[in-house]
Amino acid sequence: MRRPSATPNHAPPFNAPAARRLRAALGMGPEHVAHGMRISYGLPYVTPDLVTAWERGIASPSNPELTALAGVLWCSPGELIGRPRTLREHRIGRGLPPEDVARAVGLDLPRYLRMEDSDGWSGNERQSAALAGVLDLSLPDFVAVTGREGRLAELLRSAVDTRWQAYVRPVGKVVPLERRVLERVLQELHQDYQGQMVASLSWGGNSAADQAGDAGRGFLERIVEHFWARAGAAS
Repeated sequence: MRRPSATPNHAPPFNAPAARRLRAALGMGPEHVAHGMRISYGLPYVTPDLVTAWERGIASPSNPELTALAGVLWCSPGELIGRPRTLREHRIGRGLPPEDVARAVGLDLPRYLRMEDSDGWSGNERQSAALAGVLDLSLPDFVAVTGREGRLAELLRSAVDTRWQAYVRPVGKVVPLERRVLERVLQELHQDYQGQMVASLSWGGNSAADQAGDAGRGFLERIVEHFWARAGAAS
């Protein structure tokens, strides 16, 4: 029997090494996993070769396949998922049906599902707080899931390239952190970036200057990562 077509946008990021490690810890072979998924979860097309393809990263299980695989391996779906990025991935990682999340945040199911499909959270502040609670979202994940990460990156790039003091309030509207923490983090990011740019200018046109310029561009590309690392250390 052929495997049903999966919808690519609905597939969570699969952690292939974790699946292989969990199977080995249970003393199971791919054939045992496939058998369990066929018999216990009604997926007659699952073969040992398909399980091996998942573990090698050649293919990724769909949402129903991931749930079944987690059941056979006696783990939660979240243990088989890489770092989730989207609203749907976080929900799947928590092992929650969409109905439960929609109910918890006070949305009707069709509207909630549209948000998952579009990766566009549009709930109000109360609903956003409820979402963070039901999905146990960290602050970085909350910012990403609610669609604020792009805006945060834009503000941070401007802050390190100009006067960081002018961006404390705008960044604070995107990220609910204490003002003292934001001030310290923005100042440190500004100093790091400006230090790289000053080095680039002082070294002229040699290879060292080129390396400094590359480092500056790389810094800006990963500005959100740097921000969260600094924020965690400053809290």
